[in-house]
Amino acid sequence: MEYVIEMLNIRKEFGNFVANDNITLQLKKGEIHALLGENGAGKSTLMNVLFGLYQPEGGEIRVRGQQVNITNPNIANDLGIGMVHQHFMLVENLTVTENIILGNEPKKMGVINIKDAAKKVAEISKLYGLDVDPNAKIEDISVGMQQRVEILKTLYRGAEILIFDEPTASLTPQEIDELITIMKKLIEENKSIIIITHKLQEIMDVSDRVTVIRKGKGIGTVITAESDPEQLAELMVGRQVTFKTEKGPSSPGEEVLHIENLVIEDYRGVEKVKGLNLSVRRGEIVGIAGIDGNGQSELIEAITGLRKVKSGKITINSKDVTGKRPREITETGVGHIPQDRHKHGLVLDFSVGYNAALQSYYHEPLSKNGIMQYKAVSEKAKEIIEAYDVRTQGEHERARALSGGNQQKLIIGREVERNPDLLIAALPTRGLDVGAIEFIHKRLIEQRDNGKAVLLISFELDEVMNVSDQIAVIYDGKIVDTVIPTETSEQELGLLMAGHSKEELATDGDKVVLKEGDDRDVK
Repeated sequence: MEYVIEMLNIRKEFGNFVANDNITLQLKKGEIHALLGENGAGKSTLMNVLFGLYQPEGGEIRVRGQQVNITNPNIANDLGIGMVHQHFMLVENLTVTENIILGNEPKKMGVINIKDAAKKVAEISKLYGLDVDPNAKIEDISVGMQQRVEILKTLYRGAEILIFDEPTASLTPQEIDELITIMKKLIEENKSIIIITHKLQEIMDVSDRVTVIRKGKGIGTVITAESDPEQLAELMVGRQVTFKTEKGPSSPGEEVLHIENLVIEDYRGVEKVKGLNLSVRRGEIVGIAGIDGNGQSELIEAITGLRKVKSGKITINSKDVTGKRPREITETGVGHIPQDRHKHGLVLDFSVGYNAALQSYYHEPLSKNGIMQYKAVSEKAKEIIEAYDVRTQGEHERARALSGGNQQKLIIGREVERNPDLLIAALPTRGLDVGAIEFIHKRLIEQRDNGKAVLLISFELDEVMNVSDQIAVIYDGKIVDTVIPTETSEQELGLLMAGHSKEELATDGDKVVLKEGDDRDVK
């Protein structure tokens, strides 16, 4: 059997913590091999060892049958190994080409030859169907396109083996489909791929084999076609997982959030939210369904005080909070799980304990007479770590050192434990494994059942349909329709999200389709 990569009995320790406990992974030439595990199971650590970012305490690595010592990423690149990181390593005000050649600039007569580099980037982009403009600035392109730039960067450097670390965590459903097509094209061109993920359906769709690790230990490798999502989930978390969210009927009470004729502009003065109306009551979960870029981010930022409102009114608990500062809005009884956990959710270089106290540090018992009570902060953090299964070495560890999923669980624990009247949950399960998703959905439903109002924003249709009591469909900055999850379908929601009205839809057997004569493109 020809393996292009063999990681044999790899052991990686951080102090007394064993992140990888004698794990073995073998990648065949021309295959897509999934690395599956819970948040904090050691997936990214293992791949960082392969890419030379970490040095293992034990085991050996073989590349194309030869034992190698990968002490830094440059050696990995020389061996034909490239890594597409979960959090992109791009300079936003540089062009695509400038980012790709950064640190490896081609020169002619001592001058950087951008023109030739851009030509080469365009050729590689065309060969693999990446469709990237070499001259576009990073700040002007979508998240999905930025990921393609990261892929291009590895291919430009001659990578034959590509590692994808949680590649779909920030992508829309359409971008995920496009990425899967790109990965299959890479395999056709004789590349080999390791994909780190916890999304079971993607594993079923794209991988040939799956290696499962749990709490730093290798559980085994299975052939994807001989497995199913239920078996993989059980291997990953060590127990059976419920995919369907169980909840009783809602009992809506008084209105907590009321939005009237809201208009919001982006930094260029372009209207992104256009006269939006929305209501969320106690004891219900209202989900917002929509394709990314239709005003969701601007809406959340306006409600939480992070963005100015051009016109309209936002009321929380009968109090006008339009244009108020974030702390004032928080104090009216608002919890916020932000869609960008790094930008708005955490201070990465603060400890887990300080991050657990971010929204409440100035209140008793965490503070007395303006002085923080460090023992109380520590105890609060320990409670959240235990209750929300945050995998960490302790409350003194930096938030930056946590896996993405454990960072998310820390934020969710902090916001839910504040017991807000309105909980705004923006992409709350982005980057979480199936076990953690099940846990978070239960917490959201508990909030609802405790008489709280929950506003859920998600790009995952099954999440919106499973968790919500009502679904408000957003398109082009407006709520175009509101539907009941039990009375709709993914096809109908998809068509509404693409801008079609219910009057344009018809039923064809079990499917919802456009009526004849309406041939507008569906996004």
